[in-house]
Amino acid sequence: MRKKTFFSYFILGLALFGFAGCKSGNVADLNILETAETSNEIVWGVKNDTRLFGLMDIPSREVKGFDIDIAKAITEKILGRDGHANFVEVTSKTRIPLLKNGNIDAIIATMTISEERKKQVDFSDVYFDAGQSLLVNKDSDIQGVDTLDENDTVLAVKGSTSAVNIRKASPKAKILELENYAEAFTALQAGQGDAMTTDNAILLGMASENPDYKLVGGTFTEEPYGIAINKGQDDFRKAVNQALKEMHEDGTYDEIYEKWFPNDDTGRVK
Repeated sequence: MRKKTFFSYFILGLALFGFAGCKSGNVADLNILETAETSNEIVWGVKNDTRLFGLMDIPSREVKGFDIDIAKAITEKILGRDGHANFVEVTSKTRIPLLKNGNIDAIIATMTISEERKKQVDFSDVYFDAGQSLLVNKDSDIQGVDTLDENDTVLAVKGSTSAVNIRKASPKAKILELENYAEAFTALQAGQGDAMTTDNAILLGMASENPDYKLVGGTFTEEPYGIAINKGQDDFRKAVNQALKEMHEDGTYDEIYEKWFPNDDTGRVK
């Protein structure tokens, strides 16, 4: 009797495990637009460590920034005023796996549109025009990528296009990759590197809070930001693009842009 009972529970456990596995594997294959309209929610993957775009506000425990406000506005355009934008923290390394696994519906996290990434995900229209630059101490002799040599160490973030681009632009320079922007900037302050590189918009955010640092040399790449969406989710991608179009037409986009970048117009999408 006990053997029979144990065997029954064992078979039931295997069945439940198999069902859970199948459900998890199919999450990313659901129609995201239909799911969002049913749940009245869109789950966005965002950065929590990127000033001006997505940064955790400690007092309120809310992440705030340009990406956040754009995501909220898109959510409202798609789902109406009662629609909810839910935010999940991602990094440059985790954002695509989380999207592919169905943990998030879209990525809006200072993500550059690239041909390599297009092999894994689809992108919305460009929502911010960015370009890669260098951040250095205001007393630095570095004037731009063309002045970097074998004596210079440039700090970049793992998994980002910045590390790839700086190797191409300054092959003689040493590259030190860190986990995120906060670690890279801390390393720059500590003298572990001579310059930090990523998109100019992110560096401008750091410089705005740290007057001892400045951007040099202008931009040496074009790094347009797009919203990443799983392949096969054409309905959702079209809805996002339509929302962006309406935001440009009714002034919502410009209002959000001027809120976060009042003194710089280089990233505005016309």
